[in-house]
Amino acid sequence: MNKKKDMTQTPFLKKNNLSSHFKQLPYVSACAFFGIMSLTTVAQADMAGGEDARTPAAAVDTSAPIAALSKLSSLENAKPLEVTVPDIQSFKTKAGIPVLFVPTTTLPIVDIDLRFNAGSARDGSISESGFGIANMTATMLEQGSKRLDENAFTRAVETLGISLGSSAYKDMFIVSLRSLSDDKHLLPAVDLMTQMLTEPSFDEQILARNKARLLVGLQQQKQDPGSLASIAFSKALYDDHPYAHPSVGTLESVPNIDRQQLIDFKNRYLVAANASLAMTGNLTLAQAKNLAEEITADLPAGQAAAALPEPKPLTQPQHIHIPFPSTQTTVLMGQLGEKRATDPQAQQKQTNFAVGNEVLAGGDFNARLMTEVRQNLGYTYGISGSMNPMLARGPYQIGFSTRNDKARAAIDASLNVINETLDKGITSDEMKLTTDNLKNSFPMGFASNAGINSLIGMMNFYQLPNSYLTNYVNRIEQVKLSEVNQTLRDTLKPDNFLIVTVGEVNPWDEKKAKKKS
Repeated sequence: MNKKKDMTQTPFLKKNNLSSHFKQLPYVSACAFFGIMSLTTVAQADMAGGEDARTPAAAVDTSAPIAALSKLSSLENAKPLEVTVPDIQSFKTKAGIPVLFVPTTTLPIVDIDLRFNAGSARDGSISESGFGIANMTATMLEQGSKRLDENAFTRAVETLGISLGSSAYKDMFIVSLRSLSDDKHLLPAVDLMTQMLTEPSFDEQILARNKARLLVGLQQQKQDPGSLASIAFSKALYDDHPYAHPSVGTLESVPNIDRQQLIDFKNRYLVAANASLAMTGNLTLAQAKNLAEEITADLPAGQAAAALPEPKPLTQPQHIHIPFPSTQTTVLMGQLGEKRATDPQAQQKQTNFAVGNEVLAGGDFNARLMTEVRQNLGYTYGISGSMNPMLARGPYQIGFSTRNDKARAAIDASLNVINETLDKGITSDEMKLTTDNLKNSFPMGFASNAGINSLIGMMNFYQLPNSYLTNYVNRIEQVKLSEVNQTLRDTLKPDNFLIVTVGEVNPWDEKKAKKKS
């Protein structure tokens, strides 16, 4: 096996030579405009030694299926799961940017996430009604630099076979790179990444094209009841908070986005003081440190973004109905949730809630809402709810679709399940099933480079300690039934739920009509 060159000994490619080289490469079309990079990746675990370790077919007595199935009873006596978490190494660049690095040698690949505290929640600081500025900035970083126009930049990315992109969410702005780890691919890939960050062209004609395409997408969004419900839910839940507006912008705001706003956003928020870096892959620590410096060396120092304001929770229920020509009614119900926990006590509380909510509103058929609303009553094909903690308090949402004439009954049934759960609590058997599932599925989150990098990128962004992963199983094992039930009661307030419905029939009017008759 060829040894990888030490990046501390190998200079990066000269930028001017790289530019002239890429101009000669064949053209390949750009990625789709609306592509979104996933925040979390879960992959299958690698087999030890790369061999299929399953029992050969000849060893199974197919004529005795009951005997074969009886072997499942061995799970009852299974030994506790031994989890080996990734070895996270942390350091800072010369500019003070925190870096988390996990070396892996299974594949010759490097994953890099550079995250900024610079999501769409910052749009309003650039322009009072500039919704969509962060998203448009992320889009246009991929569409040419001052040294490589859009076509040349795209040719470079495609020729190298790398994945290079940027995305804006409510909290964060992410620039991600996946490349082979050999110098021939990695070094020019990093050069393209730095060009994106420090030398975007923000071409006026490309901006006009992007705005036109985005407006078409926003018009089409009006025909999607799920999108309508989500937009209305956020607006009602957050009111004048920065989380209230859609990250992609609105039909009213997008036409007013201009080039100077993109420049202002980049200069203000895509800076070293606002950044965190995660790297996973086939690198030594020395190589990782050298690479981190190369990626961030040209970032302006800047200033860290100010803390986001805390949204105010609803103090009374709200029911919003959006008329929509459909046989189905889309329902979103919920409330203000929690912010990302950073201290051990708050993290344990969030783990308690996660266990309880999995029993109440998890996506599998063991969850209480799924059992009652789908299986017993037949009102929907699926119902689930989750908490989305962010820098400020994120939403807690339960969503489902049902027939128009069953919408109110399905809503009432869901609320009844929630209230009964809060009143009587979950059972010890339900809790054990859930904790076993959470513990046993936990290693799948770092079964690949991408999965590991997503986790450590999240940890670094929210300033979680390296022990966060190590302590995860401990937090699961430390949950107590009484504390899980109390956390559910302390967190969920169904009497003050915001409920948004999108469908042909207003379920609230329907109830009133029945009372009158």
